[in-house]
Amino acid sequence: MSKPGRRLSVLVVDDHPVVRAGLQSMIDAQPDMETVAEAATGEEAVELFRRHQPTVTLMDLRMPGMGGVEAIAAIHRSSPDACILVLTTYDGDEDIHRALQAGARAYVLKDMPRSELIDTVRAVHAGAHRLSPAVAAHLAEREHQSELTSREIEVVERIAGGMSNKQVAADLGIGEATVKTHVNNIMGKLGATDRTQAVTIALRRGFIRL
Repeated sequence: MSKPGRRLSVLVVDDHPVVRAGLQSMIDAQPDMETVAEAATGEEAVELFRRHQPTVTLMDLRMPGMGGVEAIAAIHRSSPDACILVLTTYDGDEDIHRALQAGARAYVLKDMPRSELIDTVRAVHAGAHRLSPAVAAHLAEREHQSELTSREIEVVERIAGGMSNKQVAADLGIGEATVKTHVNNIMGKLGATDRTQAVTIALRRGFIRL
């Protein structure tokens, strides 16, 4: 953690160079902040966090290899007090839930005003937990929606990849009748009328990603 009179050290994690450059410029323009490192992957984020011990980490969610949620969890295993702020374009309730469960202290969207993001960084460092209004609304809705089991997620991932029930059954080593039961359960939980809609909803809510 930073000491009084010292600037907040910030680790920026995002797989887009332009986004990283913009965040670094914004952070370094603040009198009480400085960017100490940038990472393009979750693996780099974990290593650079270990090396620099930043006071705040800005973490994207979807990156090649290790994603943001996995990186947050890995960082928290060794540094439980880490201040991690998720900054993403994804507002699916499952994305939000997983990130907060992994240890993120804030979850905000990239379309938020620059001044609000800077205020959020300072607030998170001070011990606050912050959610963008849209994020908070999605999280509240989640309480009234059914979660998919790990097996159901495996099934819908394969449906999203274009597999038939028979192919899913062969890939997972289960019976085709069992796959049909899973598909029916998935559609019921997601409120979908067909397989395509189930995949669309699963993607939007963050259960799966392409």
